[in-house]
Amino acid sequence: MRPRSPRMTDAGAGNDAYHLASLAHDGRLWTAYLEFEDDPQSPQSYRGRLRFEPAAPGDGEEATHTTVLIIEDSYEAALAKARSFEDHQLVGLLRSTLPGDPDEE
Repeated sequence: MRPRSPRMTDAGAGNDAYHLASLAHDGRLWTAYLEFEDDPQSPQSYRGRLRFEPAAPGDGEEATHTTVLIIEDSYEAALAKARSFEDHQLVGLLRSTLPGDPDEE
């Protein structure tokens, strides 16, 4: 079982997620979380991806997430790596998960 942090919450679809930051992007507020994904082929590694949840979801809007970005040998190292992202980097990662505006193409 993975260690829990005081700032860890059971958010989303039953996944443990660690709150990283609250962000503003394109006039909206988002919350960034680190969530862990199990890898049966490498059970000793901690694989993390970022999940972004809109503060006020629109009609049918759901959380979005990156692919696995963090792979570390310990929970603490994975959490430290996620905490090292600055807000502008998190906003860039958020933007990479959002659908493009068809008017911009």
